[in-house]
Amino acid sequence: MKVKRLIIQITFLLFAVCANALKAQPTLGHSGFNPQASLNLIERMLPGYSSHFVVEHIAPHNSKDVFEIESRGSKIVLRGNTPVAVASAFNYYLKNVANCQITWNGSNTKLSLPLPVVKSKIIKNTPYNHRYYLNYCTFNYTMSWWDWKRWEWEIDWMAMNGINIPLAVTGQNIIHKRVYNNLGFSDKELASFFSGPAYFSWFWMGNLDGWGGPLPLDWMKRHEELQKKILARERSLGMTPILPAFTGHVPPSFKNKFPNAKLNVTSWNGKFPDVYLLSPDDPMFAQIGRAFIQEQTKAYGTNHYYSADTFNENRPPSNDSLYLNNISKKVYESMAGADPKAVWVMQGWLFHFSAKFWQTKQIKALLNAVPNDKMMVLDLWSERHPLWQQTQSYYGKPWLWNMLSNFGGNISLQGVMDVVATEPARALTNPKAGNMIGIGLTPEGIEQNPVMYELMTDNTWRNEPINVDEWLTGYVKRRYGKVTDSALKAWQILRRTVYNDTLTNGGPESIVCARPTLKRNTRGVTTRFPYSNTELLKAWKLLQGEAELLKGYDGYEYDMVDLTRQLMANYASYLQQKAVADYNAKNMPAFKRSSRVFIELIEDMDALLLTRKDFLLGKWLNDAKRWGTTADERQLYEKNARNLITLWGDKNSTLREYACKQWAGLLKGYYKPRWENYFAHLEKLLAENKELNQDAFDESIKNWEWKWVNSNETYTEKASGNALQVSQSMFNKYYNSMAHDFATQKLPN
Repeated sequence: MKVKRLIIQITFLLFAVCANALKAQPTLGHSGFNPQASLNLIERMLPGYSSHFVVEHIAPHNSKDVFEIESRGSKIVLRGNTPVAVASAFNYYLKNVANCQITWNGSNTKLSLPLPVVKSKIIKNTPYNHRYYLNYCTFNYTMSWWDWKRWEWEIDWMAMNGINIPLAVTGQNIIHKRVYNNLGFSDKELASFFSGPAYFSWFWMGNLDGWGGPLPLDWMKRHEELQKKILARERSLGMTPILPAFTGHVPPSFKNKFPNAKLNVTSWNGKFPDVYLLSPDDPMFAQIGRAFIQEQTKAYGTNHYYSADTFNENRPPSNDSLYLNNISKKVYESMAGADPKAVWVMQGWLFHFSAKFWQTKQIKALLNAVPNDKMMVLDLWSERHPLWQQTQSYYGKPWLWNMLSNFGGNISLQGVMDVVATEPARALTNPKAGNMIGIGLTPEGIEQNPVMYELMTDNTWRNEPINVDEWLTGYVKRRYGKVTDSALKAWQILRRTVYNDTLTNGGPESIVCARPTLKRNTRGVTTRFPYSNTELLKAWKLLQGEAELLKGYDGYEYDMVDLTRQLMANYASYLQQKAVADYNAKNMPAFKRSSRVFIELIEDMDALLLTRKDFLLGKWLNDAKRWGTTADERQLYEKNARNLITLWGDKNSTLREYACKQWAGLLKGYYKPRWENYFAHLEKLLAENKELNQDAFDESIKNWEWKWVNSNETYTEKASGNALQVSQSMFNKYYNSMAHDFATQKLPN
């Protein structure tokens, strides 16, 4: 009996110990799953609400992510097999149960306690192993000056939208520096190598050296620390960051230090100094490639996924298939030499950009050199140019369907809504789609058109096409807090106009942002309208009429400003062409009136955009200057910031206006005086009865533009004015004249 009693006591003691151990370690989870990381995300996004959620781990039904949502008493239970799945469950609950929304441009987080109940358990599975995010260009057109606070928000947004393989290239300059220092290059020899901070994307892609530099060491060190924070947070949320690999880009002094090296010389865009790319044939390629990954791993760790685009917008020196096969093999071997688990993530952009070069034979040679399980291809612009359909789904390689959507971070309402809603699922079930393993977002710039990113990421948790009519009803409800007939009708118009743009690359730009001209379009700015402005005007009237019902919702406020901005930006072409007609008719009084109306429109656009934090030049410039620790650094960073969004390069740059922005401050401080200068010049010509020499004017205005790039007048970074009131005043002022001119005035092609 004593023995039996002792056994029972020991059994109870062990049970208690185990129970206490389980209670003491609730955050350890399954295989490193940490519920607290998910609760911290909820608290960051909804301060004060995390205690009303419970996070639990579940095993996946297969190798793909899954989540569940249900109510337990007054709490909401979020289950997932990964933290990304849990964050997605949180976002799904907010959007589809609580009718809330969190976006870059307007959020609705109007919640009350107790939280809305989940009536029956929700279970969602993703058919996609991988959900990719970012484009090299995003790191400059939008992210150049981001600090940790801004990155922290974005990483949370990524997780909530199902992203699990983000590109992570912040802080790479310090890795390059260490690798080349170890090869014997002095800091002086590297001074002409590193670009300025607004041009890293094209430095990393091997397109340019030095432009916008020299780069201070302080920048490199601080961004190394920033990258460590970014990677730690992404990994804590279950993401697999993609780090860069060596692509052959070497310093200009490489040719002197290693005169026998096999170097390919390229001149990107024809306007930047020669860039030297070490041929993968050269034995040093593998040596540097290994050193790069080893140095990078020492600093940042690795998840074994590496981005490399050896011929990004650069033509290979030979189209011989054996040469291309060998090159590709060498590039991969340079990764695998340092990391045997390496997987090469390649952008498919080169096959579109240099389509004449990359024929079937050449594409096959490049791709087939690497084992299928060691490479992934990003079909970068699937919504407009699905290259998987032309390449037999990349000849067996795993590939991802991506929405590119934006170029240069331009501000324009645009997208192809019905394609994005249906084509990912159709590709998934298409027997010709081969090894499609994921979807993604690859924009050059973000923080605009939130509807397109909400729609695209909603594909993550479904394997059937999205019904856009039903989806828009839900979108309006969570964005505006309620569904009204007028708001829904307005969005149906937006769907078939601005969001049915199959003609332009990134939506129509505004003539306001163009270097002044008598033409309707000019190099750098294209004002083609792939829809009816008269139709768009109807959407404006419908949404404007809902102001009393929908005021107080941030998303509605943003949409009203953005739609008003788009119509004014489009109307500028009509006003400009009126002024051109008056000038050509040599009617001085009429020309003075029409040119003044055009200038007044720019002033009004500036006043409108000043009401929203989303459209402020001052924020962009001040964020740049905040990274500076000395006056010289602040001046350098501000010049980078000004240059990228205007001339892009020097005063003769052919890339001018590529990254143009319709922002308060930029409109009034740059575009307006440029047009005023032009109109004053035309008035003088009319008064003197002289003909316009456009080339001569362009040469003279280049100096003014370059002076602005190098200047440092300040612009506010604080929004001011009532957005809805200013939108209403713009409606009252312009609606009738727009309706008349859109219907009667025919623009030249």
